[in-house]
Amino acid sequence: MAAMRAHAHTSSLRAELAQIGATPSPVRLRLPAHPPNIAVVRRALEAIAEELALPRRVVEDMRLAVTEACTNVVRHAYDDDGRDAANAMRVDLLPSEHGMDVIVEDRGRGLGPSPDARGPGLGLPLIAALTSALEVSHGADDRGSRIAMSFAPAIEAA
Repeated sequence: MAAMRAHAHTSSLRAELAQIGATPSPVRLRLPAHPPNIAVVRRALEAIAEELALPRRVVEDMRLAVTEACTNVVRHAYDDDGRDAANAMRVDLLPSEHGMDVIVEDRGRGLGPSPDARGPGLGLPLIAALTSALEVSHGADDRGSRIAMSFAPAIEAA
């Protein structure tokens, strides 16, 4: 019974936010580059996507693309040095009225082939296929990598 009241309250709150055009505030995560923190990023992403009432397909694409970008940071950005820093993996979740932008950044070795890579990587082509816009660049001060992704529901033709 309490769960039904909570769901009804959440649904009515979402309807009120949508009516006034409110969007959740940006969320900025600064985390060590460790595998468990990828799940932390996914949970935050899903919570914002739920508040934005994004279509499930867009949310699934976001989950996959952001997981891939964060996994690249965890696996390839750092040698043993640097991955434990509190801000080794920087993720900005930027909701908008049209969807969400996500920026994943590191201060590691930067763009280019990783010494532990075996064969061509499929991560960036996969991310490009899942996003409505993608920008890949060096991070701040030309250190590390920065992946800026935009996600928006597709507008269906009438």
